[in-house]
Amino acid sequence: MTPVQAAGRDLALASTQEGIFAFADRCTHAETRMSEGRLRACRIICPLHGASFDVRDGRVLGGPASRPLDTYPVRISGGYVEVLLPDPGATPAGGTVVR
Repeated sequence: MTPVQAAGRDLALASTQEGIFAFADRCTHAETRMSEGRLRACRIICPLHGASFDVRDGRVLGGPASRPLDTYPVRISGGYVEVLLPDPGATPAGGTVVR
């Protein structure tokens, strides 16, 4: 996993056998950096209280968290990892691509 900052947001990138995934780098339970946790296949485990999430879609896999992680679409283009971040007030398809 790699922590990154893009467009003023703290993100984490996780490389799994299923691909690369981008998600918010803060646990929805205790605001801990998820990039400091453990990655097991597509499950990210929070280093503080052990909440776990699916990096593909952010859903909660284990408590104490009850809210999912924000996740963002990723593509590889020209050797760069590009993440689509939503623009405030944009349509669902709108957003900003960051490298």
